[in-house]
Amino acid sequence: MPRADVTIKTRDGNCPTSLFTPATGKGPWPGVIFYMDGLGIRPVMWEMGQRLADGGYLVLQPDLYYRFGNYPPKVTSEVLGNPQAMTELMKWVNSLDRERKVSDSGAFLDFLSTRPEVKGKRFGATGYCMGGNASLTAAGAFPDRFAAIASFHGGNLGTDKPDSPHLFVKNITGRVYVAGAIEDASFPEEQKVRLEQALTDASVNHVVETYAGARHGFAVPDLPVFEQGAAERHWTALFTLFQETLVGV
Repeated sequence: MPRADVTIKTRDGNCPTSLFTPATGKGPWPGVIFYMDGLGIRPVMWEMGQRLADGGYLVLQPDLYYRFGNYPPKVTSEVLGNPQAMTELMKWVNSLDRERKVSDSGAFLDFLSTRPEVKGKRFGATGYCMGGNASLTAAGAFPDRFAAIASFHGGNLGTDKPDSPHLFVKNITGRVYVAGAIEDASFPEEQKVRLEQALTDASVNHVVETYAGARHGFAVPDLPVFEQGAAERHWTALFTLFQETLVGV
């Protein structure tokens, strides 16, 4: 697997990061930031990062939990079935406030901008669960740096809190694609409506939709709610988005 381990210097320390390139062919390639889900970096995240890279992209997958130091990859079944482990995990998730997401994303963009194997000055972003929020947050903070932004079963995208991503979309110049899940407490219908209205008011090119029958976490294979059909639909949507916005730019 053509995965390299790199370290990105951020405002708060050193962020371990995986760098994926296509298994075949030579660069440069368009650059994409892959924001992990709430369970953190683990083999399934690497597999997804490599699948995206094999579509013709250089994929940057940072460990957003680097402030907690080194940690063994989390085993999904052990965390989800353990209330104490879930409580600890939510502390990690909630530690990533808007300021940290923005600061980290600035460092990731700077890193991509210096890489000779990266093509172009504008990038793509995708994220899952917590990472879907981070993806949209990054786009709002750096509206001219992203040509394409995706969020899959992202949470808290249109809340009534002052750091809600929907409040910062007005200057986004890239295309936005958001796929939610049914019966998702972290992204209910009222949040979908609020986000969609904010994007429309800002004249952002966007699609916000809900995958029928798919639940929160549908795209990630090691989650119990993984749904093959919805996952493949997500890959099709993601590759189409990046093909139409990043390739040839």
